[in-house]
Amino acid sequence: MTKITVSAIKADVGGYVGHSDTHPRVQDAIESHLEDHADVLENYHVTSAGDDLQLILTHRRGSDDERIHELAWNAFESGTAVAQDLGLYGAGQDLLSDAFSGNVRGLGPGAAEIEFTERPSDPIVVFAMDKTEPGAFNFPMYKVFGDPFNTAGLVIDPSMNEGFTFEVWDIEEDRRVFLDTPEDAHELLALIGAPSRYVIKRVYPREGNKNDPDEPVASVSTEKLVDVAGEYVGKDDPVAIVRSQSGLPAIGEVLEPFTFPHMVSGWMRGSHVGPMMPVSMEHSQTSRFDGPPRCIAAGFQITDGNLVGPNDLFDDVAFDRAREQASEQADYLREHGPFEPHRLPLGELEYTTLPEIMDTLSEEWEHMDSSKPVAQATPVGSVE
Repeated sequence: MTKITVSAIKADVGGYVGHSDTHPRVQDAIESHLEDHADVLENYHVTSAGDDLQLILTHRRGSDDERIHELAWNAFESGTAVAQDLGLYGAGQDLLSDAFSGNVRGLGPGAAEIEFTERPSDPIVVFAMDKTEPGAFNFPMYKVFGDPFNTAGLVIDPSMNEGFTFEVWDIEEDRRVFLDTPEDAHELLALIGAPSRYVIKRVYPREGNKNDPDEPVASVSTEKLVDVAGEYVGKDDPVAIVRSQSGLPAIGEVLEPFTFPHMVSGWMRGSHVGPMMPVSMEHSQTSRFDGPPRCIAAGFQITDGNLVGPNDLFDDVAFDRAREQASEQADYLREHGPFEPHRLPLGELEYTTLPEIMDTLSEEWEHMDSSKPVAQATPVGSVE
């Protein structure tokens, strides 16, 4: 049988209320569209995180398939129509083109996809984050596939002992590099420690693993909305797919990094640093200062192409302490108000609304030395 493909495609087509949540009628419209055009699919599931909707699709057409992406695009358009009727905030904000043109990438929505040979038992986790950027997955992906203090299987499972290969994208220079762990771990960390530029796109097993080294075992959406729109229209709110068990990290190892609410960029107006809070699907609404940034984890068994689930994996009291920690960290950061390190550094505010404020002051600046001509304001993010 042909390989199975899991596609997780997300978009914000309208917030209810503001940027906090999604409206059930919008989700109903999207599900109805998928049901009417399900002939190209094996199965589908629609979920949400904050004000973003995620389409989880299984099919046998491979990654980046035009028909699958067009189906997702049209489903989001159907949801946008309902969002507009309801007067939802930012209706259709992630659909940055008037028409589909072959692939959702570059048009606003984000996509993570993996194509693989289905195993007798194939558990996966689909993660969805809200109010942050694609690089927010760098920390947990490294912990899952590269850190033996997180993933015991890297030490005690012979098929994982050789490590994994990380595909890292430089999203500013449109290039990529493949790095192997454990031997390239230091070089890998040097890159992914700068998550606003270097992003883990995929992870592959290495030779010696019982899984095919040519088939990715993790994938992250890497689309940045500012690269599409040229201005701030909302944070990227990435999704990720991680395969698990039988030569791969166990489900518990996949989830373990989220016991630590690591700091990410995004939150209010895409301009602040905040803790990543793991939450149940029921509690994914981002209402405190439009946040804090949060993540849901939907677990599925892939069985003959079908999605058996979801299991709401963060709906577990074991993550309560992480949520409490995140709230404490949020309190601490909020006390900084407009000061760094809560507010992002100037270089990362280039596409937000701050440059408009700087422009209003352009005629007000004057040199300390009054004999020199009046200077113009230095653009946000530039260096004199």
